[in-house]
Amino acid sequence: MDVLRRSPHGWIEVITGSMFSGKSEELIRRLRRAQIARQQVQIFKPLVDDRFGEDHIVSHSDMRLASENVTNSTELLARVRPNVEVIGIDEGQFFDAGLPAACNTLAGQGRRVIVAGLDQDYLGRPFEPMPQLLAIAEYITKTLAICVVCGGPANHTQRLVANADRVLVGASGLYEARCRHCFDPNLSAEAPR
Repeated sequence: MDVLRRSPHGWIEVITGSMFSGKSEELIRRLRRAQIARQQVQIFKPLVDDRFGEDHIVSHSDMRLASENVTNSTELLARVRPNVEVIGIDEGQFFDAGLPAACNTLAGQGRRVIVAGLDQDYLGRPFEPMPQLLAIAEYITKTLAICVVCGGPANHTQRLVANADRVLVGASGLYEARCRHCFDPNLSAEAPR
């Protein structure tokens, strides 16, 4: 018999940074710890992210955790089971503008909400709705990758192909981590390498 041990006080945690910085890995680590503590966990990712499969969140180091696909924040909110104590959300930048309100609702119900996502797009601009989530989160973790050019701390996601779409789902080959100095937002407008 499941006993609901939900805290009367929920909160929002955001894990953010560039691609290849370990955001999904950290999300998976936190969710696994909650599962070890026998908390009821439910995990979501946006339907658009099908890079590594449809039924798991997957880190670039191939850590995996079963998840459910949703098309938007309204569907996410509707699919949360009543007994769930911890909600994991991967690739928050691919959700609609309603994600912060959905997370607020869930935290207001006494649930722990953990969201991982890019804070900047390929041009170095804030990647909505992540800035709004950062503003309302109780806990924020900023992850850094290693710049593939100079080896410094990388905070940017460098797009390597010519494509002006803000959302271009991909991984290595399409993107790499770059530091502030080595990042070139104009590179994606050039011919593909």
